[in-house]
Amino acid sequence: MGTLHISKVAVACASFEALKKRQAGRIADGIVPLTTRFRPKRADELVGGSLYWIIKHRIAARQTILGFAEGEERRTIIRLDPALVPVQARPKRAHQGWRYLANDDAPADLASEGDGLAALPPRLVVELSSLALI
Repeated sequence: MGTLHISKVAVACASFEALKKRQAGRIADGIVPLTTRFRPKRADELVGGSLYWIIKHRIAARQTILGFAEGEERRTIIRLDPALVPVQARPKRAHQGWRYLANDDAPADLASEGDGLAALPPRLVVELSSLALI
């Protein structure tokens, strides 16, 4: 069985930069805590996978899921790695709740070895990705 991932809408984030700024403000003890009302049913399978962020109807970035913790008032905290990794943009409609994503269906990271994108300025790579040109 391969790695399992989930996708989530980045509510009120119009860009990768806006999400990155939001995440930077939430870092605590080396993690980004994401509080949610419902624990994903397949939470144990998600540890080591990624949460893929949907921005403007496109999967645009991911963060590695480090684990889960219990929060206040029966809420769940998803413990995310602070590194926000841009991925090759892929159309994805907004949704409520969790949508599981098999490893084979997950978009590749941007600026991976050998794709030539590493030589471009990061801002340009994100912009081209948001336009689904790369």
